[in-house]
Amino acid sequence: MKTKSYKNTDLEKKWLLLDATDKTLGRLSAKISTILMGKNKAQYTPHNDLGDYIVVINAEKVKVTGNKDIQKKYYRHSGYPGGLKSSTFSEIIEKNPQDIILKAVKGMLPKNKLSNSMISKLKVYKGENHPHIGQNPHKIDL
Repeated sequence: MKTKSYKNTDLEKKWLLLDATDKTLGRLSAKISTILMGKNKAQYTPHNDLGDYIVVINAEKVKVTGNKDIQKKYYRHSGYPGGLKSSTFSEIIEKNPQDIILKAVKGMLPKNKLSNSMISKLKVYKGENHPHIGQNPHKIDL
């Protein structure tokens, strides 16, 4: 019995629409990363990017459990001495709610050359409106 290896040109990639309203951040990110990698398909091949496109709407309505909205911190560094800056979950959700989902999903993707092409298939938007109506995304519920 031979193992079939699929290429990017063998499969057609679908567009999926996800509503993040009242979804837990970690569980939502885990499902999104699985779909982006293509692990939900029978044709999964680890060395090829066979995942689907995902459009996430209502990113500002994502939830976290416990006191993480106050206690969870996101760090960034300017590269200069003393340049460490931190922000809480609630501060980022007010300014850029897209960044929270992007950072959570990016951390769950494999750390290799395919991760950039996988994360580029994730489109996150604040509110109900998105510019991907022409792709006719299918609404899924997780």
